[in-house]
Amino acid sequence: MSLLVQKYGGTSLATPERVGHVARRVVASADAGAQVCVVVSAMGAATDDLLSLAGGVSAAPPAADLDVLLATGEQASSALLSMAIRDLGRAAVPLTGAQAGIVTDARHGRARIAEVRPGQVRAALEAGAVAVVAGFQGVCAGGRLTTLGRGGSDTTAVALAAALGADRCEIYTDVEGVLSADPRVVPDARLLPAVAYEEMLELSASGARVLVGRSVEYARRHGVRLAVRSSFEDVPGTEVTAASEVLERPAISGIAHDTSEARVTVAGIPARPHAVAGLLRSVAEEAIDVDMIVQGAPVDGATDISFTVPEHDLLRAEAAVAPAAAAAGCRGVETDRGVGKVSVVGVGMSGHSGVAMRVFETLSEEGIDVELVSTSSIRISCLVRVGAVACAVRALHRAFGLG
Repeated sequence: MSLLVQKYGGTSLATPERVGHVARRVVASADAGAQVCVVVSAMGAATDDLLSLAGGVSAAPPAADLDVLLATGEQASSALLSMAIRDLGRAAVPLTGAQAGIVTDARHGRARIAEVRPGQVRAALEAGAVAVVAGFQGVCAGGRLTTLGRGGSDTTAVALAAALGADRCEIYTDVEGVLSADPRVVPDARLLPAVAYEEMLELSASGARVLVGRSVEYARRHGVRLAVRSSFEDVPGTEVTAASEVLERPAISGIAHDTSEARVTVAGIPARPHAVAGLLRSVAEEAIDVDMIVQGAPVDGATDISFTVPEHDLLRAEAAVAPAAAAAGCRGVETDRGVGKVSVVGVGMSGHSGVAMRVFETLSEEGIDVELVSTSSIRISCLVRVGAVACAVRALHRAFGLG
């Protein structure tokens, strides 16, 4: 008997009618002979509504209190879907993240999974029931409830699939699968039948919202076979697997973009050892992720550095780096919210010459200036003005024949 882990996002569960639709899909999988563990997100905008409630009673809600509040959204989805499955004649057991054995560290609001103890999930499956697990949440060693941050339900699903030895983990969402670009920007974006773990990691890090990067990394590390499928259409979706199993390997698989980044520039850094490291350490100590970095060549004993951070962290980043810059004798700190990142990604890139040339040629023909560049063996990311992002995505999509 096969064992499936299925994850359904908030859009898939946004209304009672959609909960019923998901229940029918789950029961169909069980009727076909599979043991099914389902992981659910909060319904529709439930998480935003809970955050709004918290803001209405507290100017700065403690992270531990927010975890307790926000986790109720997924718990409601778990209970409601279990009810709908039972009404279709199948046994179902709703479980919180803690009951499902999701053990995390104690970083409230952004906890990482330390261990999975799926005893109650296995017991439900062996009894012939569907296990319906509230995603996005777990419990730390001290017994406090924690949440996993953005996309946490994806990570819950993959972690349970690994712990249970599932045959596959199916992520159901409101799109057909992984596309060659955001269809809201590129209407002729095509469905990718298969992508490598490494490609999906780069696409996620570059702005693609289909899967959160943490879940993909967990799947790669534990060999979990992933499938991204539509909750609303009966289409094959996208397989996320090892690069050796991706039969067609074009130079470029997809174009991703991210308009939620901002740039910090520190000018006049004294050209001495550890000066730049000290500035970046001040940002790291605030647990702010730094993405793209470029450092200029020293001129007259000083250099400049620019780096990007999530836009919602810009004020914290500026507050962290400004004192360090002043102490180091830098000329000043500037910030820029008007930037966006466009990335081309493909596991075949390393075997094709001229990819970088085509990227810069294409953007040049569109009159788009590239302000920062970062690369990996399968990705080229360019920072451009935010107003040029959509044009850049469409132009690169055409240039690499992805439509």
